[in-house]
Amino acid sequence: MNPTPPRSIPEFKQTPEVVFQPRMARAFQAGINKIVDAIRPSLGPYPRAVAINRIGTSRGPELLDNGGIIARRIIALPDRDEDAGAMYIRGALWNLHERVGDGVATSAIIFQTIFNGGLKYIAAGGNGMVLRHHLEAGGELIVKALEKMFQPIAGEKALNGVAKTVCHDHELAEAIGNLISIVGADGILEVRAGRGRGVERELVTGAYWSGAIVSKQMIADLIKARTTFENAAILISDLNIETAQEMVPVIRAAVEAKIERLVVMCTSASEQAQALMLQSRTSGKLQIIAVKTPGLRSDVQMESMTDMSILTGAKMLVKVAGDSLERVTPEHFGQARRIWANDEYTGLIHPQGDPIAIRKHINTIRAAIKNATKTDERRRLQERLGRLLGGTATIDVGGMTETEMETRKELAKRTADALRGAAREGILPGGGSALLACRPALNELLIDKNSLDAKAAHRILTAALEAPFRALMANSGLNEGKLLGEVEQAGAGFGFDLVSKQVREMIPAGIVDVAAVQKQAVISAVRAAALALTIDVLIHRDNPPAVVEPDAPGF
Repeated sequence: MNPTPPRSIPEFKQTPEVVFQPRMARAFQAGINKIVDAIRPSLGPYPRAVAINRIGTSRGPELLDNGGIIARRIIALPDRDEDAGAMYIRGALWNLHERVGDGVATSAIIFQTIFNGGLKYIAAGGNGMVLRHHLEAGGELIVKALEKMFQPIAGEKALNGVAKTVCHDHELAEAIGNLISIVGADGILEVRAGRGRGVERELVTGAYWSGAIVSKQMIADLIKARTTFENAAILISDLNIETAQEMVPVIRAAVEAKIERLVVMCTSASEQAQALMLQSRTSGKLQIIAVKTPGLRSDVQMESMTDMSILTGAKMLVKVAGDSLERVTPEHFGQARRIWANDEYTGLIHPQGDPIAIRKHINTIRAAIKNATKTDERRRLQERLGRLLGGTATIDVGGMTETEMETRKELAKRTADALRGAAREGILPGGGSALLACRPALNELLIDKNSLDAKAAHRILTAALEAPFRALMANSGLNEGKLLGEVEQAGAGFGFDLVSKQVREMIPAGIVDVAAVQKQAVISAVRAAALALTIDVLIHRDNPPAVVEPDAPGF
């Protein structure tokens, strides 16, 4: 994606000031409520759009229903006291979006309910620090209750149901659900811009990287525009091959190892070196092609080379380590049953690396995914893992306009992330019913019957668990109080189906939430709101340094 110009936060005339209670709490609350009230309409299967004017363009406003992106678009509020509260919750919501990609609207509504309820209690004489302790303890009880409800998920139908709860685009949901059911939670699903209006999908055997063949003269199959080598060897490096003489040790080592087909990976190859490779190919004894090292950045190149080396059993040559082609021996070559290359990619099918080394490397990548805090970092690691496991698929997302296409692409990525989370950790009853079923778990807070703070935390968290269900009903124009009573009478696991307009058991009806997303949404909201209730003083600086925010995905 091409970089876009940065956005500068609007400048306001500021003087140094220290703001105390109760002004600080009122302003902080106003800023938080403005952010959440902007996000609230995006919750549910029939989300209402939020229109946001584009900065620096005459184009019409953006129409968004993604809570994370809506929060990201709000750069600053004119009132600097309110802005502090708005930016506090904005940061918490965007961090959640970065970690799990969804659940922002639910988390925002829970946060708002806890914060507003906590402020009322503190204003009536309650202790903020003690209340925070009980709120955080209640949050842990909710998470434990949710974990007991986790149910595994498998099969295309179930995955399609999860996808539809995330993106509300049936064509896109079915395509992503189908592909994830085939490649698995750890497989690669590459989302690309389509050429038409619909959605096209493709399964690719093996794994591939963005390393193009260096010369079209090396393409053997002109119809498919690719070259395929069976039972081939590969030399992996990030070296520049500047002369034909540098290829002599490579050819000598290949002949010694009785290799008949060889792929040489390099950053670049001179015309003289290419000519020698082509000459070897026409001789019939040793066929050679050269492909470019995947990635533009050195760290991406190193990651790709490492993965390919472990998959094929090759010993890679690295420029910064002082390696050169003069040192090539038969031990440097990796093996695969089939290697193919075209003018965009290089692919491996059935690589012949050491299974134990591959398994260890896979476990290392999986551990890194669990510790990843950024969406982009997690996606990059997920792609590496998918290549190591050999599960690869692509989906081309089309649209009527470029804006629609970009919106659907981001939606597809978010949905794929959610489906992977569901495949790993399972699902929960959707429609807010899982949160409603957690309310009895909060009774543990009432062990100390004399603690007013514990009772307040119980009351506040109970209201927070009901808030997402109420918002879903309100967004659909229904009577939230009446329907909440009907769902409570039906029992745990039941909720209100907004499509059929009936109280139904959620999971059999295909109305589900991703367990990992719901868990993170709750704990993030509880902890952030509890902390915010202990903020008593706000300090404004004189002429603070200019802050420049890069565009979020989708800008």
